[in-house]
Amino acid sequence: MNCHDVNRALSQGSPLPLQVEEHAGTCNRCQQLLSALNSPVPMDPLSPGALHDIAERLADNLRPVRPLPSARYFVGAFVGIFVSIVAVSVYRLGAFAVAVMTPLQTTAILSTLAIGTGLLVYSLVNQMVPGSRHRIPPALLAVGITISVAIVMAVLFQVQQEENFWRNAWVCIRAGTLVGALAAVPFWLALRRGAILSPRMTGAAAGLLAGLAGTSMLEMHCPNLDAWHILLSHLGVAILCALTGLAMGLTAEIRGARSSHRDDQEYGARSEPS
Repeated sequence: MNCHDVNRALSQGSPLPLQVEEHAGTCNRCQQLLSALNSPVPMDPLSPGALHDIAERLADNLRPVRPLPSARYFVGAFVGIFVSIVAVSVYRLGAFAVAVMTPLQTTAILSTLAIGTGLLVYSLVNQMVPGSRHRIPPALLAVGITISVAIVMAVLFQVQQEENFWRNAWVCIRAGTLVGALAAVPFWLALRRGAILSPRMTGAAAGLLAGLAGTSMLEMHCPNLDAWHILLSHLGVAILCALTGLAMGLTAEIRGARSSHRDDQEYGARSEPS
């Protein structure tokens, strides 16, 4: 046992073997090292002023919160808003697409949209409750729903020759985006009741959900069965709304970070001795 072995034993943090103590009895350097490590370090108690500053810093950004409603409440709210917006829109505009689609097309596309909407609502509710378990990551789920709907549309409908393609696409995009915007308002009011930790991801999910309301309305209203028209203008509404929600959530995160930084600077300025 030498001084190098003692240093290695001390660096491991495990109980010192008997050989270290025997070596320290014959080595003045190691004896002084062990004595310094075993001696208690005097600590001055915090002054009342320091304790007051710590308490003030901890309580500076605390705000009273309301208990979160149950998950069933949020699920019912989102589903009710979605169904109401789509039903009223189709009632006002007419369900012309249902009359020209085959039963298979109608069942398949509406079932796909319903399943995607249900999964998205479940994920969105979990994002509103901190500590909830996500069986599928929210970002992966949103991308998966979009791709799945696109595949079903591409399989069910065929590419057709269409005159005034862009004008017809713009008509559907404008109508679907309006329905998505109408759905986004009550969705936002419901989201305010939750505790959102990632505004960027939640904004994208909420935007996609609102966009799917517009897509669902178009699938029941628009009699144009051209595959490119459906993919661009119908599904494009959901993608456009999702990107808008993502941008709004990212803006909220940036503003929140700047606000926190500004509060820290103001507190630091108040804490500096005059």
